[in-house]
Amino acid sequence: MNQEQISEQVSHRLILIRTEAGYSQETMAAVLGISKKTLVQIEKERTTASWTVVVAVISLFADSEIIQSLLGDAPLEVIRTVAHKGLDRPKGKTLGGKVWWKEIENAQGFRIQQNLISQHFRILDKEDYVWFSTFDEQEVLERFQELLKA
Repeated sequence: MNQEQISEQVSHRLILIRTEAGYSQETMAAVLGISKKTLVQIEKERTTASWTVVVAVISLFADSEIIQSLLGDAPLEVIRTVAHKGLDRPKGKTLGGKVWWKEIENAQGFRIQQNLISQHFRILDKEDYVWFSTFDEQEVLERFQELLKA
């Protein structure tokens, strides 16, 4: 996934996210820092939300079932990965990927997982901290080998 794809997907679901939260258009527009007119244009699919608005939606509604059905259980990790073109340093502790993740490889206290929904890859250590995240399978395999050699 890239910024454009995520923006389109979130834009198409914005009315569902707003409804799930129980917000009026006025409230949702205020929460997102956009005009009601802009929100209506997005909800009627006349325009696509900007990346900034999409990041706000995902950040503010990360626990939304709609967002999680689109990006999995770690939506903030997905947008960080897309925004930073891959993460390459230890990031927050995860739950270990028991539900939304498939294990690809495991060695020396590190493991590669792939998200079943977004399809992005990540490397976790034995304590479930994210060390690297990307959508590129070759890149995650190379980084995994570097970690094993270190």
